[in-house]
Amino acid sequence: MNSNSIAKLWRGAVARTTVRAMLAGTVVLALAGIAISQSNTEGNYDNPQPTVKFKGAIGVIPITGVAANGTVNLNVVRGVSPGAPWRIASLQATVSADGHIRVVGRGLLLATGNGIGTNAGQSVHASLFCGPAATATEHDSNLAGVALAANGDFIINDFLSSLPPSPCESPVLLIRNVPGVWFAAGIPDLKAQE
Repeated sequence: MNSNSIAKLWRGAVARTTVRAMLAGTVVLALAGIAISQSNTEGNYDNPQPTVKFKGAIGVIPITGVAANGTVNLNVVRGVSPGAPWRIASLQATVSADGHIRVVGRGLLLATGNGIGTNAGQSVHASLFCGPAATATEHDSNLAGVALAANGDFIINDFLSSLPPSPCESPVLLIRNVPGVWFAAGIPDLKAQE
């Protein structure tokens, strides 16, 4: 091999090594960025620690039973009347100490009547209740609500009307329509509150 051939081989090896090092550095930076992004959502001054989280939800069943005298017992929760039967596929919600609420719901659809399986043209907002049933305090997102997508999906990204206490004892999260009846209730994420 002459010196020209050796120089070409050496430059090629150096170029490959440089490219590999740059790719490895890019991967490391991307992973670090993801880690920083995830840690930023866990809590800082711009995004405080969650006061309460909800994972999963229950669609409304409007009647809890019928008394012996024929009186229908409505499924009233924290003073809020139920809507017609609705179902919900999934829900995740986080409420921060600064009153920021983020709710991502999937598949909130009417479960009865001629409009079954539709969003019934509804808009929804969230109400967080803290404290025992008799004395619970109510904290609402924007009462104008957000429109349900055709498949029942929705995102609420708002601030509550008032700051919830920290901790929020006996938390109840209701997804309500604009007149105010409830369609679904969040399931508190007890793991997140340990």
